[in-house]
Amino acid sequence: MTSSTPRLRAPFAVAAASALVLSACSGDISEESSETAGGDTAAFGSCDVAPDYPNGPVEIVVPWSAGGGTDSVARLLGNSLSDSLGVQVNVVNRTGGAGVVGHQAMASANPDGQTLGLVTSEISMMHWQGLTDLTPDDVVAIAQVNADPAAVSVGADSEYANIQELLDAIEANPGTVTASGTAQGGLGHVAMLGMLMAADLPVDAVTWVPSEGAAPAVQELVAGGVDFIVTSSAGEVAPMVEAGELSSIAVMADEPDQNFPDIPLLKDEADNDYTGGTWRGVSAPVGTDENIVEEVGCHVEEIVETEEFEEFLSDSGFSAVYADGPTFATFMDEQDAMFGEVMEAGGLTE
Repeated sequence: MTSSTPRLRAPFAVAAASALVLSACSGDISEESSETAGGDTAAFGSCDVAPDYPNGPVEIVVPWSAGGGTDSVARLLGNSLSDSLGVQVNVVNRTGGAGVVGHQAMASANPDGQTLGLVTSEISMMHWQGLTDLTPDDVVAIAQVNADPAAVSVGADSEYANIQELLDAIEANPGTVTASGTAQGGLGHVAMLGMLMAADLPVDAVTWVPSEGAAPAVQELVAGGVDFIVTSSAGEVAPMVEAGELSSIAVMADEPDQNFPDIPLLKDEADNDYTGGTWRGVSAPVGTDENIVEEVGCHVEEIVETEEFEEFLSDSGFSAVYADGPTFATFMDEQDAMFGEVMEAGGLTE
């Protein structure tokens, strides 16, 4: 079914399509610096546009717990930035409030470049739920480093062989089909609502069963408690797919997921143009000197370009996606507007 609400087509697809298409921060990056990024500090000399920076150890604030995906990405970035900047870079986990505590910490830090943040898609969602006043405008976007499309999965023995059959069942039996994947108002829930809206289906056509993340939702699906799940990335369910317990029947993107290219696109299987998912990027507090922002952004670009970074994310089920500061800022604002529209339609705003 063709969407009657094309504005719901998120700019997520633009970022995903630009994966690792990089441009130099200060002219072309030399072959030598690309090959040695993350190692010899001298390789990053072209990035040194803030001569007095850094002034001591640097912190990267992570709004989620240690050991999770965002934390792992931050620690890899931190290790590489430490080599680049010649100082210790420490990852600090500031958890709580569904991401509010950490995002507030990165936004309210002293704008001297000594505190950076790894901002996540929740910064474009939390204020719509009344959890905080923070928006993407409350941080300076330095660079996007990752994006992954949301995925729809069913049990291996599901009666739905593809996403179109699932949407047809939802249309024929509104309110009886059940789904899970995240908490109420989480990324999976919002992605499911966006998919329904783009299919011209009522937002209450599916009964959402909240969960504390992908793992319990997977168990609920395997046990037959729900009909399908929507997770913020295909990587979250990949082990169960490989084990033959689940089948991922669609990803919400314009281009195939680079880590899971065999999963069909929602737009191809169901003529549904909703795209969305999860993303991460480096940020600084508002008021940070533009030369510091440029220098950190230049280093991050070179780090994302390295084979080490690409392989680490791929092995973790994530996709390396780079966008410079202005592009990332625009992307966050567009995501914010899209999330607001979907969440308001779904009764999730306050």
